[in-house]
Amino acid sequence: MTVDALRLSGIHKSFDGFKALTDAHFAARWGEVHALLGENGAGKSSLMNIAAGLYAPEQGELLVDDNPVRLGGPRDAAALHIGMVHQHFKLVRPFTVAENILLGHPLAQAEGSHRRRMAQLEEQIRARAAELGFAIDPRARIDRLSIAEQQRVEILKVLLAGARILILDEPTAVLTDQEAERLLATVHALSRQGAAVALVTHKMSDVKTWADRVTVMRGGRTVATVDPKATPIEELVRLTVGQSVAASQAATTPAAGGAPLLTVRGLRLHANGRQALDGVDLTLHAGQIYGLAGVGGNGQGELAEALMGMADGLEGTVLLTGEAAPVQGRLPHFAAIPADRYGLALAGGLSVVENFGIGQVQAGRYGPAWRLDRTRMAADTREAVQAFDVQGVRHLNQKAALLSGGNAQKLVLAREFGRTPHLVLAHSPSRGLDVRAGAEVHARLRAARDAGAAVLLISEDLDEVLALADRVGVMARGRIVAEFDQPADRQAVGQAMVNHD
Repeated sequence: MTVDALRLSGIHKSFDGFKALTDAHFAARWGEVHALLGENGAGKSSLMNIAAGLYAPEQGELLVDDNPVRLGGPRDAAALHIGMVHQHFKLVRPFTVAENILLGHPLAQAEGSHRRRMAQLEEQIRARAAELGFAIDPRARIDRLSIAEQQRVEILKVLLAGARILILDEPTAVLTDQEAERLLATVHALSRQGAAVALVTHKMSDVKTWADRVTVMRGGRTVATVDPKATPIEELVRLTVGQSVAASQAATTPAAGGAPLLTVRGLRLHANGRQALDGVDLTLHAGQIYGLAGVGGNGQGELAEALMGMADGLEGTVLLTGEAAPVQGRLPHFAAIPADRYGLALAGGLSVVENFGIGQVQAGRYGPAWRLDRTRMAADTREAVQAFDVQGVRHLNQKAALLSGGNAQKLVLAREFGRTPHLVLAHSPSRGLDVRAGAEVHARLRAARDAGAAVLLISEDLDEVLALADRVGVMARGRIVAEFDQPADRQAVGQAMVNHD
């Protein structure tokens, strides 16, 4: 008889009266990769957070190695060799890579000097990072790493803590094709060595290639568990969203674009002890999506922050419709969708209505800041929540932090597209989103382009860039090293991403 490494049966969980999980089931066996699919807000993360000891179920049973267990917290889960890599990172930003990993590592309780323990840990980090194909400096501070690099640290932290039941929540969302394939190959190899892997993902190709089984959730319930290799992608999509969803396709005729709306010349930025931007030249045209591809950590995040007016010490020239624009402060008629939606786009401790309304406060739509028309703000928010299908909003005064990742992204889109933008910056806009939510984001970007906006799409998902962009650029070592007209050759773009001076 096959032994289940991890089994959750009949799980119920509510938050503030909202039923997030209703009779949910999931089981992962030793020696397998078991994928978990579902729309944003379907309950996947809630279910896995119960397995990781972060939440306690109201009903149901949790078994590890076929033995019933009760988890009092993440430490109990870690003692049972359960480790979870969260989609939204659980890292201490002012700490170094090694200091973060030490927090959950056995060396934290070992005897000997702190310096000696850190030296041992740094050696382990370098060795495991090399095995995974990650370029990680153990002494680098977390707040000086890109989103992609922080994701790699989370993966290293769990593996080095000794986890044999691995829960990975969107682990490849910020990795390039090559990095994702290498990571999943490593995860697959770990499963074949006896580990159990629960893989939460929205990438059907990952499920088809790497998963042994897949469980689908919808509306807090388990819908089905099937063999992904024997199940067509169309059927997996139908199970996930309850209906067919057209995949995002590249435009048959790329938009030529109109007049230049934003021109950047010689943009330079020295940050975190390195030359983050090294002479970026970029032109965005009205009515065109410019897709910027590249391996994470090559200046994409700094470029996005520079265009959002958040970079100090920025040098270079920025022209807006042919006239000089300030390199500090936010550009006018500018919609920004940053990669770190909770850190840069939303204030999790504020309400849904406050997060939405702030986008129009400066414009004066709700009157002076000291006497806001909160009735009008609430009406606008309610209308936007409905128009953008933001799920999980039980009342407008609930904290934005209670929204799932995909619905938080929809709230950002509702706010940023509440006005008609002339310029749009979208950095990894569909990261961690399900098929339907990702398609909706892509439709919004195309609609903005068709309305005449200039759109800059920055993404480490090459499929997303090639599907949306009218023109493709590649960023490496802080500058744009290659540009391609559509239809671009995928192999040529990939080579430009990894082969550069």
